[in-house]
Amino acid sequence: MTATAVTPKTRDRYVDFLRAFSLVVVVVWHWVFTILVINETTVSPSNPIGFTRGMWAITWVLQVMPVFFFVGGFTHRLAFDNYTKGTSRQFLARRSQRLLIPALSLVAIWIGLGFVLRSVIDAQWIWPAVILVLSPLWFLVVYLVLVGIAPLAIRAHWRWGELVIVWLLGLAAVLDVLRFSHQQGWAAWVNFLVIWGLAHQLGFFYDKLSSAPRRTAWMFVWAGFFAMVALTNMGFYPRSVVGVPGERFSNMGPPTLAIVALIIFQVGLVLLAKDWVTDKLENSPSWKRAFNWVNSNSLPLYLLHTTGMAIAIAVIFLLFDYLPPSEPNAQWWLSRPLWLIAPAIGTYPFLLLYQLATRRRETGATVDLTS
Repeated sequence: MTATAVTPKTRDRYVDFLRAFSLVVVVVWHWVFTILVINETTVSPSNPIGFTRGMWAITWVLQVMPVFFFVGGFTHRLAFDNYTKGTSRQFLARRSQRLLIPALSLVAIWIGLGFVLRSVIDAQWIWPAVILVLSPLWFLVVYLVLVGIAPLAIRAHWRWGELVIVWLLGLAAVLDVLRFSHQQGWAAWVNFLVIWGLAHQLGFFYDKLSSAPRRTAWMFVWAGFFAMVALTNMGFYPRSVVGVPGERFSNMGPPTLAIVALIIFQVGLVLLAKDWVTDKLENSPSWKRAFNWVNSNSLPLYLLHTTGMAIAIAVIFLLFDYLPPSEPNAQWWLSRPLWLIAPAIGTYPFLLLYQLATRRRETGATVDLTS
């Protein structure tokens, strides 16, 4: 793998862009908008949304996990469409190994580091810090489950098509009713699979949707937007689609019906932006360079960005005895550029190590979460 790896011409460059872009948005969000509450016993995350009037609105665009699962569904269907009977095991093994090997390696390293630190430092915050560093891996667990059921989901798509989308949407609504009106806690966790499975299943229609008239994209945008407005202004679902301290529950973990509306809204935005982004990827040298680097490094960047952030925090504390404010005051806002640059510097050496560890891959191959 190299930083200059390019996308094969037979691939949909816009899909690769969306996958890489969604992961980079998550990385930048974690670096810039995380508030760390650090004390002698724990390290816990917060964010400025609950403190800043109207900031919930940006989460409707920057909470981009729906985009990632949507394009993942398309690439899985595209790969599986040409598979013959008896090859599902190969399909599953190839995709899961690309995620499991680096993710489990990272988990093992941090658990080992946690034991080492705990043996030399008498501090209760060490294990909460380790868990926080590894916490972004939650989405890989959901993604691997979707990979596991992809053969069944694709066959359901072949047989029932659009009806599967309707069934998943209806099931997500019923599960929310069971969760909130009948206090059935298990329903919340089932919706992890149902709602992200809906985004994944909707991705099976990506090629048809992207070639449909532009009004189809606007239909998704306005349907999702009106549903978001209605659901988040009825005095029940929070307006933010990321967790906010002080809210009765989070729309994201476990996902609620508001995330279904978000999926529909963001799919519409994705379809509307395709022509403009594709033109940039084809004609702008700077866009090509940035895309090639990010596309080559999106997986390790996602896996390692919290490691780089932890290193940056530790180095700044040891050198300057400074920890970032635990609330979004003026100092916190003014220091945001620092918390984009410092974690990026802290992460870069680990990206190089990842490249060295994966050098046996074919020259010019891209890091791909779904191929």
